[in-house]
Amino acid sequence: MKQLFKNTYLEERFFVVLILIIIGFVISYIYPNLIGVVTFVFYLFITLTLIDALLIYSQKKGISGERIVPEKLSNGDINEIKIRLINSYSFRTATRIIDEIPHQFQKRDFEIKTALKVKENKFFRYELRPTERGLYAFGNLIVFATSPLGLLARKYSFDKAQEVPVYPSFLQLRKYDLMAFTNRLFEYGLKKIRRIGHTMEFEQIKEYVQGDDIRNINWKATAKKSQLMVNQYQDEKSQPIYSIIDKGRVMKMPFEELSLLDYAINATLVISNIAIKKQDKAGMFSFSNGVENRVVADRRSSQMNIILETLYNLQTGFVESDFSRLYIDIKRHITHRSLLLLYTNFETLDSLHRQLPYLLAISKQHLLVVIFFENTELTAFAEKKADTVHQIFQQTIAEKFVYEKKLIVNELKRHGIQTILTKPQDLTLKTINKYLEIKARGLL
Repeated sequence: MKQLFKNTYLEERFFVVLILIIIGFVISYIYPNLIGVVTFVFYLFITLTLIDALLIYSQKKGISGERIVPEKLSNGDINEIKIRLINSYSFRTATRIIDEIPHQFQKRDFEIKTALKVKENKFFRYELRPTERGLYAFGNLIVFATSPLGLLARKYSFDKAQEVPVYPSFLQLRKYDLMAFTNRLFEYGLKKIRRIGHTMEFEQIKEYVQGDDIRNINWKATAKKSQLMVNQYQDEKSQPIYSIIDKGRVMKMPFEELSLLDYAINATLVISNIAIKKQDKAGMFSFSNGVENRVVADRRSSQMNIILETLYNLQTGFVESDFSRLYIDIKRHITHRSLLLLYTNFETLDSLHRQLPYLLAISKQHLLVVIFFENTELTAFAEKKADTVHQIFQQTIAEKFVYEKKLIVNELKRHGIQTILTKPQDLTLKTINKYLEIKARGLL
């Protein structure tokens, strides 16, 4: 009996009718002839309420429901959540669905109103975009069901304490796979790379066709065949590709709800997947005041799962990153020449000059690509129209910082270090393009 009262709720229609009856009783004091009619309506209301209670409790499980959630959610992407309801009542039921979404989304007004036909099995869909990695806890899936009378509602509760982990953006893997292997990157405003034949591994001798590099003509084969023959080369396989993620305080800055660290993590996952499919060895590690989360470069079948699990647990610190320890660790543990994709951030030339000696030392032994970020909010602020002297002063300072980013790029290039300056949302695309460019030019 206690559970019955706990799961029974009075609907808006109940209160509307009750208020009208009360008003009727008040009016009947002025017009006594109406007391009989109002009394009849009152008893009819009580009767209908009891009938409504019998209807909604006529089935032990009048409504069955479940929340269908993927095994893991993709960080920074739109993830689809499904709700399934089955109406076992012998009448059409109006329902109100309230899903207790994880607190990270801060959605306190989630509600779906719908109606279920007799014996209907119906699916509902909604979307969530997580912006933090970690464990997300769903609460109860709550459904309020009413009969056609609509005076009372019965509460149903399903899927208590359902937990789902949010991993780095694995939904982007297939998307960028197709782009990288079909050369469609140029459609996104990036440079289309023409593959030149001077990579490391010999593939075959073939007939010369217009467009082949004449420097690859094989004169011995040409003499035998009495027609021009050229050597064809392919990308050298099994080259080590390391993604190095700076998880110091400079990577805590948020853009479009994701931190710079999360952008770097998503890019690392994608580029590692592409590198392995290009027959290269993919690895990664992170650093701040020390080097951690190391995954040795390899292309075994389980490598992507290892990288994914490692990236899942990566967290930003609030300390200054130590590039000297990074250099020492690379010199000690990475003995073969490798492509190092360093995700970090520099705001001023002074911050670069403090770390430049270590970057130069790393670039002597490896092909280093320094990847850092445009401050898109600062750029947008600098482009706004200024109306006051104070705003002009602020925009001048903003333009100075925007220009200093370009000076950092020039300074790195002057020392022969490959550089990418990118908007956070373009990071993955530009990193893939740089990787394909390096492979095509045979720089590694």
